[in-house]
Amino acid sequence: MSVYDDEILAAMAKSTAEIPHPSQAKGTNLYGSTKLFPDYQASEGQAWLTLVHGIPHESSVSFVAVLQTTRALRKGFDATLYFYGPGALACADTRGFPTTGDVAFPGNQNMNDAIKTFIGEGGTVLCCRFGMALHGQREEDLIEGVIPCHPLDVQDAVIHFANKGAIINSVYNL
Repeated sequence: MSVYDDEILAAMAKSTAEIPHPSQAKGTNLYGSTKLFPDYQASEGQAWLTLVHGIPHESSVSFVAVLQTTRALRKGFDATLYFYGPGALACADTRGFPTTGDVAFPGNQNMNDAIKTFIGEGGTVLCCRFGMALHGQREEDLIEGVIPCHPLDVQDAVIHFANKGAIINSVYNL
C-alpha cells in the first residue's frame, strides 16, 4: 500500500508530465563558448602563488584553487600552492575510509589526487606546520613531495612572491 492517496498520486503524475524530460538532448549546448581574453602564457621566470585556507572536501573553492594553479603551471608559470590553517588538511596522505586512500564518498580524494598531479608536473606545494598541528596532522602524514614550513613563512612567502612580481591568488573557506 502506498503512503500517498490517489489524489496525491494523480497530482504527482500531472506535475511530472508538465515539462518533458529531458528538456534537452544529451550533448546540447546550453551555454556559449566565446572566450573573452587571450590564452595568456607565462613569460620567462613569471611566478604564481596560491594560498589555500580551506577544508579539502567541504569547499569547492579549495579544489578549484588547486585546479587553477595546475593550469597556471601548465601555462609555464613557476607555480606554488601554499596550504595553511585548515587547508593543511588537504596535504594529508592519510585521508580515506575505511583505510587510507579509500574513497569514502565520490570526490573524497579529489584534492589529494589533484595535489599529486600538481607535484608530478613540477609544481611546489608548501604546508604550514601550525595548520597541521591545529588538526593533529603529523609531517609523516603529508603527501610525498609536500614541503612543511614554519607558520611565519606564510606572510614572508607573500612578500617574497610580491617582490618577484608574481600573481598571488588567495582563497578562503568561511
